[in-house]
Amino acid sequence: MDAIFAALAHAGRRRILDILKERPGSTVGEVCASFATSRIAALKNLKVLEEAGLVASERVGRTRRLFLNAVPIQMIYERWMTQYSALWAERLTSIKYRVEHADAGAGPVIRNTKRRKKELHDG
Repeated sequence: MDAIFAALAHAGRRRILDILKERPGSTVGEVCASFATSRIAALKNLKVLEEAGLVASERVGRTRRLFLNAVPIQMIYERWMTQYSALWAERLTSIKYRVEHADAGAGPVIRNTKRRKKELHDG
C-alpha cells in the first residue's frame, strides 16, 4: 500500500490516472503529450504508477496501450472507509432515534441501536 500512496501523492501521476480514466487505451505518446515536461519525466511517472499496480499496459504491435487499474484504490477505500462509514451510520441512526423519540414525547430514549433494532423486530 505504501507504493500506492506514494504514487497518488504526486499531482502529475494523478493527472495521468485521470487521463486514463477518461480515455482508456491511450498510448504512451498520447499520455506524454498531455504534459509540458519531457517525455522521460512522464515515462518515469508512468513507471511508478505501473509498479504500484495502478496502470496496466497492453502491447498492440509496436504500440503500448495504457489502462487505469482502480482495484488498488478500491482496496484502500474498503480498508478504511467501509469501517468508518459503518461507525457513522450507526451513530447517525442513534441520533435519529433520539430525535424522533424526543419529538414524539415517547418515554426514555434507547441508546443501544442494536437493542432498538431487536425491539423493533420483535415488537
